[in-house]
Amino acid sequence: MGMNIVLSETAVSKAQSFIQDHGAADGAGLRVAVLPGGCSGFQYGLNIEDAPETDDEVLILSGIRVFVDPFSAQYLEGIQIDYVSTMMGSGFTFNNPVATGGCGCGSSFTV
Repeated sequence: MGMNIVLSETAVSKAQSFIQDHGAADGAGLRVAVLPGGCSGFQYGLNIEDAPETDDEVLILSGIRVFVDPFSAQYLEGIQIDYVSTMMGSGFTFNNPVATGGCGCGSSFTV
């Protein structure tokens, strides 16, 4: 059974643009990861990769391949990823239902 990650239309559009700009291979995709660090204990990572690792879960979301490693998968179930632009800047945002806390930067969380 696959995990549930939601990409907004804007996030899909931006991810597709980044993948094309990266000049990635046909099997390329967006890696969504949770990494130790940040001011709340964990932080999110997004990266364009040419292929998944052997133990990755591979999701197809609106035509985009999304790679999630086993460690990150436990923290990403039900996450909603958006791309927003404000006067202060633009970037991907994460709405994570399993996070119990966060901080002002918006890219760090606790569970």
